[in-house]
Amino acid sequence: MKIAVAFALLFACSLQAQDFPNKPVRVVVPWPPGGNVDITARTVQAALADALGQQVIVENRPGAGGTLGSGQVAKAAPDGYTLLLGSSGTVTNAPAVYKNISYDPVKDLTAVGPIQSTPMVITLATRTPARDWAEFLAYVRSKGSQVSIATAGNGSSNHLALELLMHQARLPLLHVPYKGSGPAITDVLGGQVDGMVDQLSASIGHIREGRMKAIAVTSRARSPQLPSVPTLNELGVKDFEVGTFTGIFGPAGMSAAVTEKLHAALKKALAQEAVREKYRSMGVEVMDMSQADFAAYVRTDFEKWRQVAKERNIVVE
Repeated sequence: MKIAVAFALLFACSLQAQDFPNKPVRVVVPWPPGGNVDITARTVQAALADALGQQVIVENRPGAGGTLGSGQVAKAAPDGYTLLLGSSGTVTNAPAVYKNISYDPVKDLTAVGPIQSTPMVITLATRTPARDWAEFLAYVRSKGSQVSIATAGNGSSNHLALELLMHQARLPLLHVPYKGSGPAITDVLGGQVDGMVDQLSASIGHIREGRMKAIAVTSRARSPQLPSVPTLNELGVKDFEVGTFTGIFGPAGMSAAVTEKLHAALKKALAQEAVREKYRSMGVEVMDMSQADFAAYVRTDFEKWRQVAKERNIVVE
């Protein structure tokens, strides 16, 4: 009897995979509109819909530093119709620092495939009286811990990058967490905060148009999109290298067949030159990994930030 039930379930899953997808697929962005993750989702949305042969709906569910929407996806039915546009911030950073979080990124999520990786950039408001890194250091020395730097929120990848920067460069900065990059960028543009640490993809348009001043990037090499902006390593913050990734995730328990279909569709979407060029223009690189390699990459990144959080005693209540 048990064998018969097992075969029946296996047969049902096989039929489901063959029929997948037969209705629209929702991709949850756990941040407000306007930030790196939202921009990433909307850049690939149409191409992914073409590859799947079904409508792809991008749905913003912000809250709790990106963990609200991420947790909701982790608890969704593992049928492939509710997915997460996950990022370093919500998948490997927040779970490393939040004291109480509703999901484990390894046990409760299925890593479907990567989308892109991007460096971060340190920007200043136009009203902040510093034009480069040297002048910024002088400004911090004169103001002390009153110099305010915005991030996408407590426990976000931006927050952890800022913590590392303050530690390695010995800078007493004032961290100002927001509910996503979009609202933080708005206040940088308005001069309510002195500057920001954010993904290059979300800030580059404002930098190009002179609404923000870029003083350093966090990558090992300079960004081709901002060739005149030095790396932190060049500026004396030795061996500083931080970047973020984004990718598609589903709830744990998705069948291998559905996961493979989603991975293949994502890979096909990212192969479109128009999509790749759009990402290049934002200063990011499309990532190309197998589903298994991406899952291993996520596990490694999670362990890295868990160790950083332990060493820096970073805990978000």
